[in-house]
Amino acid sequence: MGAEDSTQGRQVLLVATRKGAWIFHADAARRTWRVDGPHFLGHTIHHLVLDPRDGRTLLAAAKTGHIGPTVFRSTDLGGSWREAAAPPAFGPARDGLPARAVDHTFWLAPGHADEPGVWYAGTSPQGLFRSPDGGATWGPFSCINDDAQYRRWFGTVQDGTPDGPKLHSILVDPRDPRHLYFAMSGGGVHESHDGGDSFAPLVDGMEVVEGFDVADVTFHDPHCVRLCPGNPDRLYQQNHCGIYRLDRPGTRWRRIGRNMPAAVGDVGFPLVVHPRDDRCLWVFPMDGSDVWPRTAPGGRPAVYASRDGGETWQRHDAGLPAGQAWWTVKRQAMTADGGERVDLYLGTTSGELWQGRDEGRHWECLARHLPEIYAVEAACPR
Repeated sequence: MGAEDSTQGRQVLLVATRKGAWIFHADAARRTWRVDGPHFLGHTIHHLVLDPRDGRTLLAAAKTGHIGPTVFRSTDLGGSWREAAAPPAFGPARDGLPARAVDHTFWLAPGHADEPGVWYAGTSPQGLFRSPDGGATWGPFSCINDDAQYRRWFGTVQDGTPDGPKLHSILVDPRDPRHLYFAMSGGGVHESHDGGDSFAPLVDGMEVVEGFDVADVTFHDPHCVRLCPGNPDRLYQQNHCGIYRLDRPGTRWRRIGRNMPAAVGDVGFPLVVHPRDDRCLWVFPMDGSDVWPRTAPGGRPAVYASRDGGETWQRHDAGLPAGQAWWTVKRQAMTADGGERVDLYLGTTSGELWQGRDEGRHWECLARHLPEIYAVEAACPR
């Protein structure tokens, strides 16, 4: 890892892991990197996100051994941190429903550009929260946390997700702060047109595991949903049962993962879309066989790219291990920057951080021996 000159800050990678967080600073060419960290060493950090509206505020979703699940906030790019005065937490049990407790905050999302200070959070078990003050205080958002129908769709904490069911993929339409999406594992994809006053399922066309009822939203298991920045009317989804595309105003998802090589399949967790081209996306397949080993197929990791909206796919593995690499990439641990020539970044379950130059065609390892990586975000501080 090369030394960085004094003009840092054009690009950072925010790396959240099982044992803390790291911030990697790039030079202007994204060729050399300076590492800052660890932050919160020993604590589980599920997500680390920079507020694009001010370029300085960081939020970290943490699960600590001594104070439990919380959110930390920094207004100086990680120079100092302060814990949220009121982190996401469920209220008292209502209407005869069982009481619930937040195990961890899993997903953080800045609000609309016209709503400075607004943030959203998704938790495990499934809950949706909002902060109006830059992450200092949080409260339940919308009606879903205590809605009897949603509580049924949430399933139970024994739903099969290894570290618990979760609400994730919180998306804000850049054209309209009242148009929101979120996804749940399990419990499907949901949409609001009224600023969160109500949500409705958006699951038509999605498949479920054989033997379960596709009409029951409980059994839908989206892994990651992304909205195209260059065209907010197009969404992509990596699901437990394939890769999908949705073109609005349509409401039916189309399974584009069937065009992936049969020997690889279309099961995985992360999905990344190009910052400007709505036809371009990348996925990282994993072994989806019956025992779900959650490793690269055959121990040969690769990113698959489509540049025509999922009609065709190309394998990109130059620089990645050619074999005996039994790791995978979690749903938040792959991202793209906004460069003129877009680079990709991914973090592995074995603690390696990789950079894929030229839209993922050529891979270089930036760091090894980190803890298991949960999330990677590329951001541009000011």
